[in-house]
Amino acid sequence: MDNAISWFEIPTTDIDRAQKFYEAIFQITMQPMDFQSTKMRMFPIDDPMKGIGGTLIESGEFHKPSATDGPLIYLNGNPDVQIVLGRVEAAGGKILMPKTEISPDYGFMAIFLDTEGNRIALHSVPEKYLKG
Repeated sequence: MDNAISWFEIPTTDIDRAQKFYEAIFQITMQPMDFQSTKMRMFPIDDPMKGIGGTLIESGEFHKPSATDGPLIYLNGNPDVQIVLGRVEAAGGKILMPKTEISPDYGFMAIFLDTEGNRIALHSVPEKYLKG
């Protein structure tokens, strides 16, 4: 197993608001994938067979945003979590934990609350790993 995670879904109550938030903080374009009772916005992925994919999802009662319950998802904040974190409040989110060093070998983390009320984390690897 190359990665413990292969897919993630971040709950939303307003898919358009959530899409605008995540596109603003990561400076990406998300692609819609809607079904009968479920709306999804896909995070970009280069190779679905090798990478980790994920989506924002609005499904009514099945997915519920939470600031305290459930798993904590760490999104890629490379090369520096502060770059992404610096866009959070302007996009409507709230910083819960500023950029914090985990250790010299494991890099940095930060946690924010998105526009939907989800607690989401960021991680960036140490700079020495980005250069090699």
